[in-house]
Amino acid sequence: MKTSDFDYHLPPELIAQRPLPQRDASRLLVLHRSDGCIQHQQFSDIQHYLRPGDVLVVNNSRVIPARLYGRKASGGQVEILLLAQLDDTRWQALVGGKRLGAGAEIHITGQDGEETAFKAVVTAVLDGARRELQFNYPIHDFLNELGHTPLPPYIHEPLADAERYQTIYAHPPGSAAAPTAGLHFTPELLLAIRNSGVILETVTLHVGLDTFQPVTAEYVSEHIIHSEWASLTPETARRINEAKLAGGRIVAVGTTAVRTLETAACRSAGLTGSLQTISQHDASGETSNLCPWRPVMAFEGATDLFIHPGYRFRAVDMMITNFHLPQSSLLMLVSAFAGQPLVRQTYETAIAERYRFFSFGDAMLIL
Repeated sequence: MKTSDFDYHLPPELIAQRPLPQRDASRLLVLHRSDGCIQHQQFSDIQHYLRPGDVLVVNNSRVIPARLYGRKASGGQVEILLLAQLDDTRWQALVGGKRLGAGAEIHITGQDGEETAFKAVVTAVLDGARRELQFNYPIHDFLNELGHTPLPPYIHEPLADAERYQTIYAHPPGSAAAPTAGLHFTPELLLAIRNSGVILETVTLHVGLDTFQPVTAEYVSEHIIHSEWASLTPETARRINEAKLAGGRIVAVGTTAVRTLETAACRSAGLTGSLQTISQHDASGETSNLCPWRPVMAFEGATDLFIHPGYRFRAVDMMITNFHLPQSSLLMLVSAFAGQPLVRQTYETAIAERYRFFSFGDAMLIL
């Protein structure tokens, strides 16, 4: 399957530049996989598609002010997007600027543009714009003073309230981008869902590089997805498994929750080591002996699970997601869940109906 199979034309005016005043006022496209039926609703209507005993699983990772600016000794401007913390002073980052090879020194500037006491040295050149940086002091606790909200490059308007790029349940800091499917929930909506008998559970996946980079390989199977840190606690795993055995459905809020749950299910199925090639294995029938459902297993650590058409879902029954960029790994994951032809038709419908796309856009519920 070629990466170009996941391309589509989006009118630029459909890229949402700002969030709506009310989070749950976004539109909701409901896609029924069984017959391809599409319904057009408001996001607050999502509670009517959930049943008592279902498990709504959200990613509670909080976006850090991960975008830093700095200057080289020569005065050249540098932009840094922190991706993953390696230890107290070492980070993996995307670095924009010229001649930033190993040994290059970057003087970090503050939000006022003035130089600070912080410096970073490039200690390793990775693929593309990725670099390993060594700071002279631990910088994590100073990001609120030094950093900027890392809005995606397709958003050109400043964000009046940085909290609108956080979910209402965001807690452990660590993401370089928001798990945007959760941006639609309000406290009132979550309370109504819980009071209807739906079980609310949280997992953590710190969003990293692949949210910002499109798939560039000609063939999907050749793409190497970068690992992201994720966690599912033993207590959460037990409650999810008990609810599933009692007849509930597992409803993942966003592709990050999907990857976390499916990683946990793959581990319980004995698929250890790198998860990069599981979709290829599934498509070739090498895992045909697996049960349709697998319990989730508690874990904490990196996941490199790349879900694309051919992958067999082991845990997730329903998915809430936004509309994703062309040729992105996120669109490939959604296409694996609902089928690539049906997703393509659904996106065509969403464009014709003038849905708002990407991070601050509308949502889709896939049943």
